Amino acid sequence: MSTSLADTRSKFQRARSATVLLGPAFVAAIAYVDPGNVASNISGGAQFGYLLVWVIVMANAMAGLVQFLSAKLGLVTGMSLPEVVRERASRGVRLAYWGQAETVAIATDLAEVVGGAIALNLLFGLPLLLGGVITGVVSLGLLLVQNRRGQQPFERIILGMLGIIAIGFIASVVISPPSVSSTIGGLVPRFDGTESVLLAAAMIGATVMPHAVYLHSGLARDRHGQPEAGAARARLLRITRYDVGLAMLLAGAVNLAMLLMAAKTLRGRQDVDSLESAHAAVQDTLGPAAGLLLAIGLLASGLASTSVGAYAGAMIMQGLLHHRIPLLVRRVVTLIPALVVLGLGVDPTRALIISQVVLSFGIPFALIPLVRFTTDRTLMGDDVNGRITTLLAWLVAAIITALNVALIYLTVAGN
Repeated sequence: MSTSLADTRSKFQRARSATVLLGPAFVAAIAYVDPGNVASNISGGAQFGYLLVWVIVMANAMAGLVQFLSAKLGLVTGMSLPEVVRERASRGVRLAYWGQAETVAIATDLAEVVGGAIALNLLFGLPLLLGGVITGVVSLGLLLVQNRRGQQPFERIILGMLGIIAIGFIASVVISPPSVSSTIGGLVPRFDGTESVLLAAAMIGATVMPHAVYLHSGLARDRHGQPEAGAARARLLRITRYDVGLAMLLAGAVNLAMLLMAAKTLRGRQDVDSLESAHAAVQDTLGPAAGLLLAIGLLASGLASTSVGAYAGAMIMQGLLHHRIPLLVRRVVTLIPALVVLGLGVDPTRALIISQVVLSFGIPFALIPLVRFTTDRTLMGDDVNGRITTLLAWLVAAIITALNVALIYLTVAGN
């Protein structure tokens, strides 16, 4: 009896210690449920019903593989992805690479700040520009928590916001369940014209986000260090798989809920061409409570994701240029373009979708080096990618690149 009790306690302690090691993937997962996802997924569901369900599922599966490879790179090498690029590239290449990464960071912040501004407008009637400023200020406060108190308190705050986001968007699907048969039918890969390709690229850009790929390598390294090769590293990599798997499962459920809600509730309506009108339609169809939860979820999404995005931007700049700038300056650099867009009166929902397409074009610049580095035995040692992992990783990069080429062709051809 005592032996059994001791075994039970030992298993409980191991499970508890493993749970404590979870967290970095959930911070990175915020990138997969940001306002850009909301705009892309709701637009996809409202315009094409269940047609693009397969894009959500495929993008989430690809994101899981990519995020694990990013975390593994950080744990095995003790460097973030931007730092490895810096170590292996010439100065000119580093500067050009940083230029495209900074463009991606600006597009990221545009989506997140605009989303937060829209949510504050829906909840409190605030002007969009004022809402954007408030979103930027609150995100700076969250970054100060990470800067002064360390990574784990920041992780707990972000995890709490992730829970709010999940409740806000999954609630509508619970209130009005979608068609099971149509959802299954949506798993068949297909498109329906240029706009569906544009939205698919936006949905993938909002899911497999470049800044999350860069960030996760640094998050894992900063949280766990560089464990010695052997049992300790193997255990940490195994726990990281669970961390990524659980985070991607939650993010995928939220993304799918957004599209299914729009497909069930908003499909065929002529008055749904923005997040504001989508919110009004949900409120009219499902009631004030569903509309309130959606707006709260969007606000939490904007606040959390813009904080994580600015954190990633600082890590990218420090890694590539070996230059640290004050947190306030880093926050302002990517905030200003978003405020300019809001101040000029550009359609915020369209700006959100276009920003996600920009992100999609930035993905290969993050993915190709990541796959290349994690397949380099001189860099990864015994933890180098296996043949199947390498094949899948290159396939992911090829699919995303091909989708972007198709998007350019269809847009230029006007089909």
